[in-house]
Amino acid sequence: MLRPERMSRVSVTGSKGVMDDVIETVHDLNLLHVTDYDGSWDGFDLGDPIEGAEEASQKLVTVRSLKSILDIDDEDAGPTQLVTDEALDEELESVRQDVNELDDRRDELVDELRSVEERIDSVEPYAALGIDLDLLQGYESLVVAVGEGDAAGIESELAAADEVDEFMVRSSGKAVAIFVYPEGEPETVAIQDLLVGATFQEYEIPDAEGSPEEYISELQHRKQQLESKLDTVENELGDLKHDVAGFLLAAEEKLAIRVQQAEAPLNFATTENAFVAEGWIPTTDVDELRIALDSAVGDHVDVEELERAEYDSDGHVTGHEPVEESGGMPGEPAAVDGGDSETATDGGKKKATDGGLVTMSSSEPPVIQQNSKPVKPFEALVEVINRPKYSEFDPTVLVFLTFPAFFGFMIGDLGYGILYMLLGFWLMRSFDSPVIKSLGGVGLWAGLFTGVFGIMYGEIFGLHQLGEIVWGGNPPMHKGLQPAYADYALAWLVISVLAGVAHLTIAWVLDFIENLGHGFGTAMGESGSWLLMMFGLWAWIFAGAFGSAPDLLFSVFTGDPYSVVPASALPLPSVVGLAGLGLFALGFVLLLVTEPIEIVEFLNVMVNALSYTRLAAVLLAKAGMAFVVNLLFFGVYVDSHGGWHFGINHAPSTMVGETYHGAEITSVMFEGLMHSGIAALVLGIFVLVIGHLLVLTLGITSAGLQAIRLEYVEFFGKFYEGGGKPYVPFGYDREYTAED
Repeated sequence: MLRPERMSRVSVTGSKGVMDDVIETVHDLNLLHVTDYDGSWDGFDLGDPIEGAEEASQKLVTVRSLKSILDIDDEDAGPTQLVTDEALDEELESVRQDVNELDDRRDELVDELRSVEERIDSVEPYAALGIDLDLLQGYESLVVAVGEGDAAGIESELAAADEVDEFMVRSSGKAVAIFVYPEGEPETVAIQDLLVGATFQEYEIPDAEGSPEEYISELQHRKQQLESKLDTVENELGDLKHDVAGFLLAAEEKLAIRVQQAEAPLNFATTENAFVAEGWIPTTDVDELRIALDSAVGDHVDVEELERAEYDSDGHVTGHEPVEESGGMPGEPAAVDGGDSETATDGGKKKATDGGLVTMSSSEPPVIQQNSKPVKPFEALVEVINRPKYSEFDPTVLVFLTFPAFFGFMIGDLGYGILYMLLGFWLMRSFDSPVIKSLGGVGLWAGLFTGVFGIMYGEIFGLHQLGEIVWGGNPPMHKGLQPAYADYALAWLVISVLAGVAHLTIAWVLDFIENLGHGFGTAMGESGSWLLMMFGLWAWIFAGAFGSAPDLLFSVFTGDPYSVVPASALPLPSVVGLAGLGLFALGFVLLLVTEPIEIVEFLNVMVNALSYTRLAAVLLAKAGMAFVVNLLFFGVYVDSHGGWHFGINHAPSTMVGETYHGAEITSVMFEGLMHSGIAALVLGIFVLVIGHLLVLTLGITSAGLQAIRLEYVEFFGKFYEGGGKPYVPFGYDREYTAED
């Protein structure tokens, strides 16, 4: 699970006479990730597309255009169909004509409808003014303008203008009509020039007669007609979509397959009589490829497994496992059609790469992640950074083991856990997107761990009744929010740091293993140095750090809340601390010699571990938010031992002086809206529901983001780079067409 599936580089060499059959067979298998020929072999050229590729591409473009016009998606597919070549010629052309005709009619109606609506908008200001349209045009001695502006400012500007002899301004709201009798010729007067100091936006006067209201009424009637016709066309398109959706989806799939197969030779190395194809395939499937091609074309093609790749952390070949084949060395083209290799390849000579291995290109193998079904959803979280390279560890299973645990620890509530699981289940069931489905799977696991930790804390929606039901009132863990259990808060801080040390140890160990390919010395310098510094520094700290270490590092294990270590055992003996400083110094020197530029970050061994205290911080923050929500609704009373109790069964004020679980109730923290009358109860229910929804949401945005930050920044940053190539086999997963 930590390594991708083993991949083999294979070469398929054969006569051009069987190339079409080979392509079809390999395509049906859907196993070979074909690599591109890089043009480096003497005498070999890139292959040409198979005849009919251009025609199939053009038809595919047509089909996809028709799908877009009809808004066809996967949900519109019916049963699988067998699409014949005749159907692709005749039925597709018929569908194209029908769709284009209806689409053109729709476009014409939409354009005319838009024009009518614009005309209605342009005439509405004239209706507000109450002036017939024919009174606004056709004058020889008057200048008329209609628009939107400030009537008072316009009048002031016109009154001050020397070019104006007489004028009249009529307004309604922002609509303004201006009539100007100029001193000179009307052609020499521009209204906009006269109103430079006023606010005015001029409209174009429509070429119409009569009242604006009648004109608008006519336009509204025309608009209704157009909308009715448009609805008719839309309905016809909808009926046509229902009739042809299955055919178009099947035709698209058939044409996509045909184009894939027809353009495959563009990746091959070819001569006049032969071709060579190369690619990566899972090692376990090599025999299946051989058997299928042997069944299809017999001895006319030769399949060679060239290597089983092994790469170092930098993506360089550290070694390959050439596979000896009978009849020639790995990588040499086999004789085809009974001829010798020189005849089969027209005398071409292939170039040797990778230390003597003859390959078509220097491509790295694609990555197939080997994760079980429960782990699979977490690949989406890893690929946010990048797909793992073939040469490095796949951290998905480690994220699966740690992310839900971090998240569940921080929220730790059975009620919230159940809601998170329901949300995850809904995302998985309701969406087709693989990413959203994966997030749903992550949500299921995060919710499960949240519920498990909630049982351990004895909490459901922030209430402690679960602890009384399951654990008889004393759950094995507490969050540490209450004064009576404050020691737990300190314990979680220390345990968070230790969890960080463990998490970082895994990361640097993985980095050490990857760097072993460069030699033990390099691995020790680049990875072992950090491990030595981290173990050494924290050993020194837990040995007292010469008296400067805080007592809480020891009291949480030798006293409250977990007395798991004898009091005499902590702090660790001073000799352990001195040895730890020695390890730290050794790691420092190793890093200085190997990677001197990284020495400025040597304190990361402490800072990164302390970063995990965010687990305890979010735990207390979310517990505090849930507590406040319940406090406002139920109220809280306090006992003499420092315990806080919600007033679920009794009003807090009635409990003062009473004994509860062996402790006297001494005071009331808050009476609670639940116990303060009907109006307060209604408000309290609103606060309770909205408050817990807010905590639920912030649990995702705080606990989720903090947990994933620890994975991406603290954990991945030590050993993971990413950048792997996805495995894209040459083939097609049929959904809408039956096999030809």
